[in-house]
Amino acid sequence: MPDDTDAARARRRAGTGIGMLLVLVLGAALLIALPEDDGPDDAACRARTVASWRADDGLTGEFARYGDDPARTDDWTGGDGTHSVRLPDGRVLWLFSDTYLGRVHGPPNPVGEPVAWRDATAPMVRNSAVLMRGGRLESTLPAPLFSDPSPGRWRWPVAARVEPRSPGSAEQVLRVLLWVRTTGQAPWIYGVPAATEVATLSLPRLELESIIEVLDQSRVPDASRRVLFGTTLVARDGWTYVYGGDDGRPAARPASHAYLARVPRGALADPAAWEYWSGADWVPGARPRPVLGDGRRKGVGSAFSVVRDGGTYMLFTMATGAEGLTTVASYWACAPEGPWHGPGKEFTPPLPQGEVAAYNPQAHPVLSGEGRLVLSYDVNTLEITGAADRLSRNVSLYRPRFVTLRLAPPR
Repeated sequence: MPDDTDAARARRRAGTGIGMLLVLVLGAALLIALPEDDGPDDAACRARTVASWRADDGLTGEFARYGDDPARTDDWTGGDGTHSVRLPDGRVLWLFSDTYLGRVHGPPNPVGEPVAWRDATAPMVRNSAVLMRGGRLESTLPAPLFSDPSPGRWRWPVAARVEPRSPGSAEQVLRVLLWVRTTGQAPWIYGVPAATEVATLSLPRLELESIIEVLDQSRVPDASRRVLFGTTLVARDGWTYVYGGDDGRPAARPASHAYLARVPRGALADPAAWEYWSGADWVPGARPRPVLGDGRRKGVGSAFSVVRDGGTYMLFTMATGAEGLTTVASYWACAPEGPWHGPGKEFTPPLPQGEVAAYNPQAHPVLSGEGRLVLSYDVNTLEITGAADRLSRNVSLYRPRFVTLRLAPPR
């Protein structure tokens, strides 16, 4: 029995870490978001592109410092699916999907490499949250923050927003979008899309109050056409625009389509308040129509992202084909639903040596300003066989790295 348990635990560690990599490598995307603006568009729409970028060693080093700290055995030592949200008291909450806890040792590691390492028995949970104050990571909330809804089903947190408890309310709460996935067989080794949920957490204590399902996809027979919402949020004119995607063809990069919903500010946790873009209008409860993607040259990953830059909306996603493992492409539009122009200029963030991939770049407006955008991207091994051991031997492979970029009109 112990041998079976240990084997199952090892398979789960390998499957979850690589699972999140694969779902996002399908076209895992870049979230670039400026500080929230609920007001009307004040500037004319114009084409935008990535003008320049540079590595942010300070932020990358902060996560390495926190993850390597051996003082505690129940805190974050690595994770992917990186999102952030600023709380009203100034703290920043960092949300992660599959997460390693435990303790980090070294260097050198047991095979002699000059890098820090964790025990192969280190626990992995489906999600976690870490608090930052004044630019310094302080503590990990009890993990997982969002428990599994049932055996074989789990929750990955995506975008989050502080909003009124209900439209017009003076009380604020934290709303977190969740993706529910279920255990699947190849090619769905990272899980089958099942539903979108919204969690409500109290402020400032961050106590979980409720989890509400807003869109069930389990009855859609073709799993590649199931849509999960919450990869990114954009605020405008009292609405929260919620983007989502399908998983397209699991073997292609990217093969997914982008979809769009909108919800009145303060109503994210009310399924009846959600409206979906039908291709011509906003319709409650209808099957949404894609706003972008032809499954070939144009497409997104299931975790693409959108930002509003003045009167222009920009969408970022991993590039098509083999470059989708390393390179980010962009689109632009004059309205949340498009039409989208592109793909435009691409850029490739720095990668460590070896068989690795960059995926799930996310923007962090809470750290951005003065025309610069701070972005993280996750890094993981491409060696599926023995992946769990490789991630344990080199903890830097499963943590966010950061870059700063600037947007400008294309030349």
